[in-house]
Amino acid sequence: MADKIVVLVTCGSNEEAKKIADELVQSKLVACVNILASVQSVFYWEGKACDEQETLLIIKSVKRNLHEVIRKVTDIHSYDVPEVIALPIVAGSQEYLSWVEEESRGRTNK
Repeated sequence: MADKIVVLVTCGSNEEAKKIADELVQSKLVACVNILASVQSVFYWEGKACDEQETLLIIKSVKRNLHEVIRKVTDIHSYDVPEVIALPIVAGSQEYLSWVEEESRGRTNK
């Protein structure tokens, strides 16, 4: 199971989130992307407190694809430093995790 991951990415708009999600799924680097519109993010950026509405991507993939997922996200993303955080999936439905594995094989591997 340690090879399956969830990647979190915040985006500045729903349109940007959809563009990133579409690219990741179409490239077969990820099995699924959930788009959660309108999350409130409170953080410091360049020395000042910020309170922003963002869109959150919840991405399911495999660890071996993480480097390429990060590259694609940063190529498309409008932020100077986009949030890209990967968390291991420690347990789950075997059927679902098998599906994640199958759908995250990449375009060139099928």
